[in-house]
Amino acid sequence: MTTGDKAPDFLLYSDKNEPFQLSLQEKPVVLLFFPGAFTSVCTTELNAVSNELEAYGSAVVRGISTDSPFALKAFSAANGFRFDLLSDHDGDVSAAYGSRYNKDFTPMKLDRISKRAAFVVDRSGNIAYAEVLDNAGEMPDLDAVKAAAKTL
Repeated sequence: MTTGDKAPDFLLYSDKNEPFQLSLQEKPVVLLFFPGAFTSVCTTELNAVSNELEAYGSAVVRGISTDSPFALKAFSAANGFRFDLLSDHDGDVSAAYGSRYNKDFTPMKLDRISKRAAFVVDRSGNIAYAEVLDNAGEMPDLDAVKAAAKTL
C-alpha cells in the first residue's frame, strides 16, 4: 500500500471488545501496526504516541497487532494507552496492508506477525501516508505521521 491507494476496509475488535470498522470512521485514521505486545520497541512507540495524542489532530489512532485481544488488553492496561489496540489475530489485515512477515520474522521463521508500519487514512478512505519497516527494531517517523494526520 502506498500513498494515494484506497485503504483496505476491515473490521477488527479492540482490547475493549468493541468493533472497529475503518469505512465507518468519519475522521482521519492513524493505523500503527506493531509486532508484539510487551516488547521494548513496541512499548516505546505506543507510549510516545499516547503521550502526544493531541499532536495527531482530529485523527482516530489505533494500534494493530496479531496478538490476542486478551494480551492487548493487558498491554494497554499496563501502559495506560489513550487509544485502542486492535487484534488482527489471523494477520489478514496486516497482509492486506503489506505489513505482515511471512515466515521471515527472526531466525525462528515466525509468520502471522505484523511488521512495524504506520498509515494515515483520510476521510475518503485513501492512504495519505504509508511507511512499512522490515526491521522491527526501528520506529516509524512519528513526526511525519503527525504532520500527515494534522493536514487532514
